[in-house]
Amino acid sequence: MDYEIVIGLEVHCQLKTKSKIFCSCPAEFGKPANENTCPVCLGMPGALPVLNKQVLEYAVIAGLATHCEIQTFNQFARKNYFYPDLPKGYQISQFDLPFARHGYVTINIDGKEKKINLTRIHMEEDAGKSIHGENLGQPEYSYVDYNRTGMPLVEIVSEPELRSSEEARAYLTELKAILEYAGVSECNMEEGGFRCDANVSLRPRGSEKLGTRTEVKNVNSIRFVQKAIDYEAERQAKVLDQGDKIVQETRLYDSDKGVTFSMRGKEEAHDYRYFPDPDLVPIIFEDDWLEKLKSELPELPEQKRHRFVKEYEISEYDAGVLTVDRSLASYFEECNSLYAKPKVSANWIMGDLLRELKNDDKEITDCPVTPKALTDMLTLIDDGTINGKIAKTVFEEMYQTGKTSEEIVKEKGLTQITDNSEILKIIDQILEANPSQLEEFRSGKEKLLGFFVGQVMKQTKGQANPGIVNQLLKEKLKAP
Repeated sequence: MDYEIVIGLEVHCQLKTKSKIFCSCPAEFGKPANENTCPVCLGMPGALPVLNKQVLEYAVIAGLATHCEIQTFNQFARKNYFYPDLPKGYQISQFDLPFARHGYVTINIDGKEKKINLTRIHMEEDAGKSIHGENLGQPEYSYVDYNRTGMPLVEIVSEPELRSSEEARAYLTELKAILEYAGVSECNMEEGGFRCDANVSLRPRGSEKLGTRTEVKNVNSIRFVQKAIDYEAERQAKVLDQGDKIVQETRLYDSDKGVTFSMRGKEEAHDYRYFPDPDLVPIIFEDDWLEKLKSELPELPEQKRHRFVKEYEISEYDAGVLTVDRSLASYFEECNSLYAKPKVSANWIMGDLLRELKNDDKEITDCPVTPKALTDMLTLIDDGTINGKIAKTVFEEMYQTGKTSEEIVKEKGLTQITDNSEILKIIDQILEANPSQLEEFRSGKEKLLGFFVGQVMKQTKGQANPGIVNQLLKEKLKAP
C-alpha cells in the first residue's frame, strides 16, 4: 500500500543560564559525577525550589522568536514517574498551563516555504543520567549521575505536519538556528543541549485519519533523527503490509546499527498523574515586560535570509547556507564591509572555507582565515596579481599557516604572469612540441584550444593569466 508519513517532533533545548532552574548549582557540563548537586536538585526532604528568573526570560524569548502566543498566566506542574535518574520521583514541568502556544517555524524545501505550526512550548527541569556498569568494567552495577538534574529546559512541541525526514531535518536546522540567534541556548547536541523525540506514524495516502504512532526518544543528532525516521517509516510499512498492527510505544535509535528498538510502552498524560506543583506559585507576565523582551529581539534567521537576498543580491539558496549559523552570517557581512562583491565572497565562503572547516571539524569561530585575510586575497585576484587557480593554492596555505596572501605569494613566487612576450614564447614552444594537434586545430577541430590552454598553464604552473593566454593563443592559432 502507498503510505503517507506523519511526523511530529518534540525538542528539548537547554537554556544557557549559569545556574539550574530551581537552585543555584552551576549549569555546567563535564564535571565529575554528582559534583554539581545540592539538596534541592537531589530532592532532599524539606528542600524547596526557587525559580531562576533568567530561565523565565530566556524561555519567553524563545517563545517570541518562534511567533508564539505568550500566556500571561501559566503554572508549573508535577509529572510523576519513577526512574533512578529522577531523585524526587517527579519532574517539575508544565501541563495544562504552558507559557507559550500556537507558534510556528518556517522551513524551505526545494525552494518552497512551508510553515510548521507549534502546539506549545513549556519549561521543565532535566532528569539525571544513568550510567550502566558495562561501560565502567563493572557490568553487575549501574550508577546515576545527578549533575544534569535540574538543568533548565524548554520543550518545543510541533504539530504533526512534517511529511518527510527531509522536512524534519529542515525544521530542526531552522529551530536550532532561531534559538542560537535569539541568544537563549548554545544548542550543543554533543552535550545533550538540543535533543529530539520523533513521533512517527503512517496512514494510507489520501486518508485524514492519523495512524498509531511510535516515539523515537532522545536523539541528539539531526542526521540521526533523519535516519531514525526513515528506518521507522520503513519498519512500520512492513508491519502494516503484513496485516499486523503498530504498537504504540517508545523506541530508541541505535546509531551504530541504524535501527530503532523497543524501550517501553508509551505513557499517556494520565499515567503521569499531573497536578499543580504546591511549592511554586503561578506565574503572571506583565504586558510591559513582554513588550520590552519583544523589542529587544535580534534579527532572526528568516529575516536575515530575506535581507541578504535583497541587500546583497544573492540567491535564496546562498542566503540559506550563509544564515544557518549566526557567526557565519557575521563573517559574510564583515567580508562585504571590506570587499563589495557579495557573490564572490559567498562562493569562497560556501566552497573553500566551509570545506576546510568541515575537514577539520571546526566551527567558523575557530577559522584561522579572518574576513580581512580572505578579502585581501580576493583583491589580489581582481588586480591581476594572482589568478583563480593560484588563489586556491594560496587559500589552502593561508588556512594551514595563518599567513596573509601577500606573504604567501611573495615567499612562493606565485605572482601571475601577465607579460605578453613571455607568454608568447611559451605558446611558441607548446605549438612546436605539438604539431599534430596544431594541424588538427587548423583543420577545424577548434575544441583543441582547451588542450593548448592547458599545456600553457601546466608549463607556467598555473601562473599565466588565463585571459591573456586564451587571447594570444586564438591569435596565434588562426595566424597563417
